Amino acid sequence: MEGIQTTKQRFGIIGDNPALNRAIEKAIQVAPTDISVLVTGESGVGKESVPRIIHSLSHRKHKKYIAVNCGAIPEGTIDSELFGHEKGAFTGATTTRSGYFEEADGGTIFLDEVGELPLPTQVRLLRVLENGEFLKVGSSKTQKTDVRIVAATNVRMFEAIKEGKFREDLYYRLSTIDIGLPPLRDRKSDIHLLFRKFASDFALKYKMPTIRLSEEATQLLISYRWSGNIRQLRNVAEQISVLETKREVDAATMRNYLPDTGTRLPAIVKDKEQSDFSNEREILYKVLFDMKSDLNDLKKLTLELMKNGNTQDVREENKGLIKKIYDNDTEDSYETVEEVMDVLQIPQKPIVASPEVTHTSTSINDAYHFAEEIEEEETLSLHDKELELITKSLERHKGKRKAAAQELGISERTLYRKIKQFDL
Repeated sequence: MEGIQTTKQRFGIIGDNPALNRAIEKAIQVAPTDISVLVTGESGVGKESVPRIIHSLSHRKHKKYIAVNCGAIPEGTIDSELFGHEKGAFTGATTTRSGYFEEADGGTIFLDEVGELPLPTQVRLLRVLENGEFLKVGSSKTQKTDVRIVAATNVRMFEAIKEGKFREDLYYRLSTIDIGLPPLRDRKSDIHLLFRKFASDFALKYKMPTIRLSEEATQLLISYRWSGNIRQLRNVAEQISVLETKREVDAATMRNYLPDTGTRLPAIVKDKEQSDFSNEREILYKVLFDMKSDLNDLKKLTLELMKNGNTQDVREENKGLIKKIYDNDTEDSYETVEEVMDVLQIPQKPIVASPEVTHTSTSINDAYHFAEEIEEEETLSLHDKELELITKSLERHKGKRKAAAQELGISERTLYRKIKQFDL
C-alpha cells in the first residue's frame, strides 16, 4: 500500500495537517475496493484530489476516469448527459448518444456537487448504485454498467435531506465511506507552505522573480479566515505575483489583497424593480384587512361604552387597542364617555346607566346607526381603496411617481402599471 507522503508528492498535495493526512489515509485504504465514497468539505478545499487518488490506486486505474460537475449541467439535460439518450427522445436529439455511465464502464465516475442533482436524477442514480442498471432517455431497454462512483459535495446533506432536496436512501448509498477535508483556516501551519508553492508556480509561469513575504505579511496571511479556502489563496498569490512590482510584500500591501468579507462584499438585497406584483398586492391587502379589523374592534368598544356609560373598566380592558389606533397616551387621557365620543366624532346623546330613562334606548339606536355607517364605508372594494391610496399619494407628491412609490412601499414600475390600469 502506498504511503501518505508518497501519495501527497505524487498528486501535488501540500501540507501536513493531521485531518488532511487522515483523509488521504482513508482514500488509500478504500482505493482497492469498489465501495462508494462521499467526499465532503467546503468549496475550494481540494475535494477533486481524493477521487483521483482512489482511481489511480484501484484496479480500475487503466479504465476511464470521468469527472462530472453536477451543478454545472442544466436540469433539463442532466439525465441525457449521465445516462445518454435515444434518437428522437426530445427536440434536438438527432442521434443516439452514450452517457457518462456508459462511457465509463469499468472505470470511475466522479460526481462533483452531487447535492445539486434534481430529485428525478437522484432516483436514476440510486438504481445504478443498487444494481448497476440504467435507462437511456427515451429508451425502454435496461442497460448494465460497472462503474465506481465517488461523489463530492459542499452541501450540508442532513439539512438537504430534512428539506426534501436530497434522498436519504441515496445519501447512505453514496456515503458508505465519508472522507471529510478540513477548511484552510483549520490548517494554519499549511497556509504559508501553500502560498510559497503557488508563488513559485506563478513566477515560473509569468517568467518573473518569486514573491517573498515579510514576517508581518506572513502572520497576516496565516491569521486570515480564507472563506474561499485553497482556491482563494491561489487566486491571491496569482494577483500579487502579477500586479506587484516589488517582490518583497509587506503587511500593508498584503491587506489590499485580502477582502474584508464583513464590509466589502455587497449585501444581497432583493431588487424592488423585479419584485412580484402579486406579493406587493398581498401586502397592501393585508394592511387594508388589518385596518378593517381595527375598525371593527373600535366599533365594538364604542358600542360597549355607549351601552353602559362606564369608561373606566372598558378603558382598562382595551388599553392596547386605543393606543394602537391613536399611537399616543390616549388610554390615560379620556375619563368620560363624552370625551371618547368627542374623539370618535360621534354626536353626543344623553346617556345614563339606568334602564328606566327613555334616552338610553335612543342612544343605543344611535350607536347602531353609527355602526351601520361604518359598515357602509367598509363595503368599499379593495380596488377602490387601492385607487384612493394611489391617487392621494400622487397628489401629495405632485405627480412624482418615485416619491409616491416609496411612500406606498411598491416599485416605481409597479406604480406605473397601476396608473395605466386605473387610467390616472
